[in-house]
Amino acid sequence: MNSLATAAGAPSAPAARAAAPARAAADPYRPEFHFTAERNWLNDPNGLVYLNGTYHLFYQHNPFGPDWGNMSWGHATSRDLLHWEEHPVAIPCDEREAIFSGSAVFDEHNTSGLGTAGNPPLVAIYTSAYSEPSPLAGRQAQSLAYSLDEGTTWTKYSGNPVLDRASADFRDPKVFWYDGGAGSYWVMAAVEAVERRVVLYKSADLKSWEYLSTFGPANATGGVWECPDLFELPVDGNPDETKWVLIVNINPGGIAGGSAGQYFLGTFDGVEFRSVSTVTEGFQQDGSRMREYGWLDWGRDYYAAVSFSGVAGGRRIMIGWMNNWDYAGSTPTGGWRSAMTLPREVSLARRDGKVVLRQTAIDPFAEQESRSFSLGPQALAPGVQDLPVAAAVARIDVEFEPGTADRVGLLVRAGGAERTVISYDVVEGILRLDRRETGQAGFHSTFPSVEAVAAPLQDGRLRLRIHLDRCSVEVFAQDGVATITDLVFPAEASTALAVFAEGGGAHLVALDVVGR
Repeated sequence: MNSLATAAGAPSAPAARAAAPARAAADPYRPEFHFTAERNWLNDPNGLVYLNGTYHLFYQHNPFGPDWGNMSWGHATSRDLLHWEEHPVAIPCDEREAIFSGSAVFDEHNTSGLGTAGNPPLVAIYTSAYSEPSPLAGRQAQSLAYSLDEGTTWTKYSGNPVLDRASADFRDPKVFWYDGGAGSYWVMAAVEAVERRVVLYKSADLKSWEYLSTFGPANATGGVWECPDLFELPVDGNPDETKWVLIVNINPGGIAGGSAGQYFLGTFDGVEFRSVSTVTEGFQQDGSRMREYGWLDWGRDYYAAVSFSGVAGGRRIMIGWMNNWDYAGSTPTGGWRSAMTLPREVSLARRDGKVVLRQTAIDPFAEQESRSFSLGPQALAPGVQDLPVAAAVARIDVEFEPGTADRVGLLVRAGGAERTVISYDVVEGILRLDRRETGQAGFHSTFPSVEAVAAPLQDGRLRLRIHLDRCSVEVFAQDGVATITDLVFPAEASTALAVFAEGGGAHLVALDVVGR
């Protein structure tokens, strides 16, 4: 989401990097496994593309300070989606345009003519947010940049913009190659943000675009629509049964307040997306059916999520911005601000006769065989049981049988008066994450909060996978069909972990902690 004009007379990116403050020696909130820019502001992931063994993460970035502005495309690469190398700014803003969100594709057959048959280009498709002195000042239109050295350097296309609707809020193009009954061509999904509409276009060469269709408004419409994505997935891994997934991020109007992402399931015939999961149509802003919508995440800090193009084997991997526009400019992180979520592989699964999105985080500890701590099956008496393990950066796998308890759960990042509570209400079937006593929570009035998602027991059990990092908690319930992502800012020493049962006894099936 980008709504401010580029600052005039901004210094060059190299000068800004030289002038930026050095990273502080004590940086307690800097994540270990979530990407952050070394310094300055970061928001939406852009241009996610996999090429020749390397994942490219571009992102909305202010090269000149820790607050929103001077929007440019930052750039980082990874071989494993966990360890990232930051590179110089890829596509910088200038006095005429800010470089807003978009996508990138490998134009393997050089359909654009921006490369050669022997050296096809990477092509970035981004929103030009024009400001004075541009003759298009006040408009948002779609433009291209291309790279002939696998993303190291970029050249803006001389014919920009390539798609202009004379709109002030036309943005966030996600482009992919479609090959189906209607033909073979590039498809662009972008938004008319204020109208809450996804608009689809097609092109043979990425430079000339033809209108296809429009989707929306539908389901959550309490804010502007942003950062769409459209892709096809099999249901339960069955290639003979597939559905198309349309991602639409919204701000404000999310299920937990402020920013959030929603998804629709349906069909796409190369021209029109038809939803089979719409609950409400038009501008339904009273919130009466909000919990019936398909939400990507039920926390407050998962926004602008989009997927990588070009990943082998048909895998669909997404990354979101781990923040919320309600308080994004106030988080207590000093000279850097905001992180990305852990990348998540998404799939479709059938649960209780309904097809839902399932998410599995790329696991930072997948190669670490030894566990830091384990508990086998045992009874849980009513009360809190402290565990003899510290967990600040960790993966926690836990499984409960609630028994006669009214509530079961965990305390994480606890210490002194600080704690983050992950609890399950057995009667309601609701999982909650409570960060009201997380530590630093008073920097914005909306930050202290309790998030909630329905998580029906499966075979009488609740299964959770929890990823902790220095300033975040990501909870994946019931094998990832329900997720909650929240920022937390506890003291560095608040690393205690406990399990609890309330109102009766419960049974702990297993608990494993892998950490560092």
